[in-house]
Amino acid sequence: MEQVDCIVIGAGVVGMACARVLAQSGREVIVIEKESMPGTEISARNSGVIHAGIYYPTASLKAELCLRGKELLYPYCEDHAVPHRKCGKLIVATSTDEEPALERIKLLAHANGVDDLTYLSTEEINEREPDLNITKALFSPSTGIIDVHGLILAFQGDLENYGGMIALNTPVLGGEITDNGIVLKTGGESPMTLCAKTVINAAGLGATGFTQKINGFPKDLIPQLHYAKGNYFSLSGKSSFKHLIYPLPEAAGLGVHVTLDLEGQVRFGPDVEWTKELEYEVDPARSAPFYEAIRRYWPALEQGALTPDYSGIRPKLQAPGEGASDFVIQGYDTHGVTGLVNLFGIESPGLTSCMAIAEKVLAIRP
Repeated sequence: MEQVDCIVIGAGVVGMACARVLAQSGREVIVIEKESMPGTEISARNSGVIHAGIYYPTASLKAELCLRGKELLYPYCEDHAVPHRKCGKLIVATSTDEEPALERIKLLAHANGVDDLTYLSTEEINEREPDLNITKALFSPSTGIIDVHGLILAFQGDLENYGGMIALNTPVLGGEITDNGIVLKTGGESPMTLCAKTVINAAGLGATGFTQKINGFPKDLIPQLHYAKGNYFSLSGKSSFKHLIYPLPEAAGLGVHVTLDLEGQVRFGPDVEWTKELEYEVDPARSAPFYEAIRRYWPALEQGALTPDYSGIRPKLQAPGEGASDFVIQGYDTHGVTGLVNLFGIESPGLTSCMAIAEKVLAIRP
């Protein structure tokens, strides 16, 4: 059995951010990833948005870490040549009945420390996004888009420069809490048994399943996980959209919104489809509610212009119909296991928050 200092489970954007900061602090870090390359699940299947920190309950981890993460992420991208663009977004009301909700969003954002939201005049709306048919809009100038794969590669480069490494195609089969550390048994072509002083569970969709496999971990502290699939449809042809366009938030999501990638491709999504399976096929029949939702703010959308694109699955800690849950960061003070940090329910805004989550993990000093 090999003795190791620090293991990070999961090579998504959050796991790689944690591994990077731990390696920079002087720890010897190994990232264990069951897939053949980093960032293939949640990290590769989202909107690629740097969020401003607008919607989350005040004093929640999501609000705190999104705001701090945004402050860290933009300078990091500049310093490491990670492709990104601060394109801004419009949160829109499609009728006067929806306009009070915009004011509530603005007040919540201000309470969270986001003080750059402004209302656009009718003239400004027409100038920025002439195709929209809306009554009012909030503009968030600090919202942006990012090349998530490029960010992960930058984190990987930092990790390796500080002596860390990634073990790909290495699933965790089981483990045990011992007096000498956390023992992990891995599979793949080169099975190993490792005993680590520190384990960071950043396994995303597999985070709760990982703790289920660890003998000695208190099972009553493992939250129930629910899969919320988000489907995306791409737009055939061109549009004039220059910003991200968000309708008012809905239950379990932020509504079917306009997303842009760095090449200018327009996509719409995600919706919320509760599922029990990890499958990513996009049902073309789901386009019907997409057309309905999009035409509320862009009535000129032509029938047949939407094409099924991709989907992602969010690890929700709330069941369908329940209120939104917060990130869960479990350390010794919660579970009593020396050296173990669990990251549960790291969905949106996990990408934006990744560097702030890493700061939080480092501050726990596992």
